[in-house]
Amino acid sequence: MSIDAKVVLRPAMSSDAGVIANIMRAALASFDWMPVMHTPPEDLAFISGVVLQQQHVTVAEAGGNIAGFIAVSGEWVEQLYLDPAWTGRGIGSRLLTEATVGLPVVKLYCFQSNTGARRFYERHGFRVGALRSGTNNEEGLPDIFYVRRR
Repeated sequence: MSIDAKVVLRPAMSSDAGVIANIMRAALASFDWMPVMHTPPEDLAFISGVVLQQQHVTVAEAGGNIAGFIAVSGEWVEQLYLDPAWTGRGIGSRLLTEATVGLPVVKLYCFQSNTGARRFYERHGFRVGALRSGTNNEEGLPDIFYVRRR
């Protein structure tokens, strides 16, 4: 049985906020080019008060632990993060596929420096809509607007 078959996707619950915030923090910390913008309590407040309240969030559980999550709002993928220990196992693909299955258009932003995510999204049919300088995000890093149309 592959590791992917042991992963269960389910809707996030408010009680998942702490784990989700920790996964987001760990994923962002795995990039040496990513500035630290917020404290762990600010991350938790963002996940609890914005992401879980205003977006459709799905978590991937592996072995009883949350390995990653996706947050979708309308046709936008707002967040997609995996625990760095769980990357490369098909979990991100499952989250993206299942969370966007009924959407004819899906949009997202990705940092230009995130070459792994860029390859991932392009493999999943996303195309560059615009390259941006970074003046529109709080990190001040150049990003890419991606769009996928079915």
